[in-house]
Amino acid sequence: MCGIAGIYQLTEQSTPEHSILSRMNDSQWHRGPDAGDYFYQPTIGLAHRRLSIIDIAGSPQPMQSTNAQACIVFNGEIYNFAELRAELSALGHQFNTHGDTETILNAWLEWGPACVQHLRGMFAFAIWDKTQQCLFLARDRLGIKPLFYSLLDNGDFIFGSELKVLRHHPDFKHNLRHSAIEDYFTFGYVPEPHTIYQHSYKLSPGHTLLLKHGSARLPEPEQYWDLPTQWDTALSSDALQQQLIDRLREAVKIRLVAEVPLGAFLSGGVDSSAVVAMMAGLQSEPVNTCSIGFDNPKYNETEFARQVAARYNTAHQENIVGENDFDLLDKLADLYDEPYADSSAIPTYRVCEMARRSVTVALSGDGADELFAGYRRYKLHMHEQRLRNMLPLALRKPLFGVLGKLYPKLDWAPRFLRAKTTFQSLALDTVAGYHNSIAILRDDQRSALYSDEFKRKLKGYNSIEVFRRHAAKAAELDPLKITQYLDMKTYLVGDILTKVDRASMAHSLEVRVPFLDHKFVEWAFTAESEANLQHGVGKLGLKKALEPHLPHDVLYRQKMGFAVPLTQWFRGPLKQQLTDKVLSDTMLNSGYFNAAELKRLVSDHCSGRKDNSAALWSLLMFAAFLQRSPS
Repeated sequence: MCGIAGIYQLTEQSTPEHSILSRMNDSQWHRGPDAGDYFYQPTIGLAHRRLSIIDIAGSPQPMQSTNAQACIVFNGEIYNFAELRAELSALGHQFNTHGDTETILNAWLEWGPACVQHLRGMFAFAIWDKTQQCLFLARDRLGIKPLFYSLLDNGDFIFGSELKVLRHHPDFKHNLRHSAIEDYFTFGYVPEPHTIYQHSYKLSPGHTLLLKHGSARLPEPEQYWDLPTQWDTALSSDALQQQLIDRLREAVKIRLVAEVPLGAFLSGGVDSSAVVAMMAGLQSEPVNTCSIGFDNPKYNETEFARQVAARYNTAHQENIVGENDFDLLDKLADLYDEPYADSSAIPTYRVCEMARRSVTVALSGDGADELFAGYRRYKLHMHEQRLRNMLPLALRKPLFGVLGKLYPKLDWAPRFLRAKTTFQSLALDTVAGYHNSIAILRDDQRSALYSDEFKRKLKGYNSIEVFRRHAAKAAELDPLKITQYLDMKTYLVGDILTKVDRASMAHSLEVRVPFLDHKFVEWAFTAESEANLQHGVGKLGLKKALEPHLPHDVLYRQKMGFAVPLTQWFRGPLKQQLTDKVLSDTMLNSGYFNAAELKRLVSDHCSGRKDNSAALWSLLMFAAFLQRSPS
C-alpha cells in the first residue's frame, strides 16, 4: 500500500517546483515508509511513498514504461496481475519487474482509459502519458483506496492519497464548502465527490478523470462501473447459499498473495469470522488473527473471537482496551483531515496498531453488512416500508407529520416508545424516510442547530440531495435494495472504508477486503431481498451458507458493532473537554451555529435529560477540525 501525489501544470510549460511536491509527499510518509521518489518532466511532477508488499526488491515508483512513453504512481493491489501480465506479454509488451504496477502501465499502453475494465483489485493511480500529453487518474470500483484532487487558481492540478497532501500546497484554498457542512451533520462524514473544502474533490468510486494540457477547466469524471441495477434472474436463497462459499473462498484466495506477514482482523462477528474461516482452509500455517476487546462487557466481543480462533487454531492475539480510551480525540482530527464523526474510529485505530506489530497485510470483513443487508436499520426501514405500502403518501404525510412534530424525544424510555424518528420517516417517501432514519441530526434538529446566517448561505440546500442523486440510478430496485445501494454509494465509502484506510495507513498497514471484490459484489447484489432479510434476520443467506464453518453463537447472536461509551464519557471524564470545545469561541464565532442550541445540547446531555451523544460527538469532531483549519 502506498501514497501518491502530483502536480500537473495545465496551462504552463515549466517543471513543477520540487520543494512543493516534496512537502506534499512528505505529509503522507506514513502511507509508505519503505521508499519514496519523484518523476519530473515539463508540466508534470509525480511523487510516491511506498509500502512494499509484492516484488519488494523491484517495482520502484514512479515507474516509467520501457519505451518511456508513460509514467505511473499507484496505490493499491491488483489481484489478477499475473493473468494480465501473461495476456499483455502475448500482445508484445515487455516487463522488467515482477509486481502489479508495471501491469497497469502496460494495460494503459494497450487499452488506454479502458485499462481499468481489466483490473481486479483496489486501486488509485495516476498515469502521465508524454506522447498524448495527458494525465489519467482512476479509482477502484468500490472506493477502497482514496484519491483527492483540486484545480488551483494558477492552473495547476494537484492530487494526492489524502486531503492533507493538497493542504500542503501553498496555493491550496481553505474556503469551506457550505453544503459539505450540511452533509456532515447529517451523515457524519462528507460524501463523495465533495470534500469539506470548496475547491477540492474526491474522485468517486468507479470513476476516471482524463486531463489534457491546455485545458482551462476540469473535465467531468467518467463512470466506468456501477452496482448492477437490472438482472434477468434474481439469485435465489438456495443458489446464494450453494454458491457463496466457493465464491467467497476465491475472493479470499486471490488476496493471500504477499511477500510480507499476512493476517486478519477477528472481531467475533459474522463477517470477519467468515474471512478467517476461508483463510484457514487455504493455507497450511495458522492464520494470524487479532482482536480488540474492552474492559466493559457491554462492548466486548472477544469471547466470540476466541471461539473462532480456537476452532481454526489461529495464531491469535488479543488486546483489551480500557473503557476510557479517549486519548485519540485530537489525533483523529489530524488523521481524517476533514470532519469525521464515526466514534468507532478509536477502536479501529487500536486494532490496526496492534495488527501492525505482527503483520503488514490484514484481511477484513468490511462490506458484508451493506451487501447482504446486515444492519439493524434495514430491518427497521422495511417495517416502516410495509406501512408506506398500506397507506398512500397523501394520508401518511399529514398524519405522521403531525405525530413526528408533537411526539417527544424519549431517549430515556424503552426502545418501543422512542417513536419520534419513526413517525417523521413514515411521513416521507422511501428515500427521504431512510435519509431521516440514518441521520445523526434530523432535518428539524439541523435547522435548530444552524444560525440564520448559515441557513441563508445554504440557499435551501438539503443533504437529501445526496440520496436523491444516487437513488435516481436505482429506481428499478426494490425498497431494500435501494437502501443497500444508497449505503454502498455513501456510508460504505464515506464512513467505513475511509475509517479503515486512514486508521490502517497511519500504522503502515495494508487492509484487503474480500467481500468487496467487484466480481463477488456483482454476483451477490443480485440476490433476492428475501434471501438477505427474512423474519427480522439480516444476512440470512450468508449466515446459512456459513453454518458448517462457524459456531451458531457467532452466526445468530445480536449484532454488537465497534461501539464506544460516548454517553457516559460526555457525562463523566470528557464532560469538561466537551464543554470547552463545543462551546469554544471558535465554534460560537464561526457563524455556522445557533449558540443557544449548542448550549442546550450540551446541557441536556450532561444533566441526563436527553442522550445527545451522537450529535455532540459530531460537534466535537467539527470543533477539532475548525481549530486546526487555517482561517
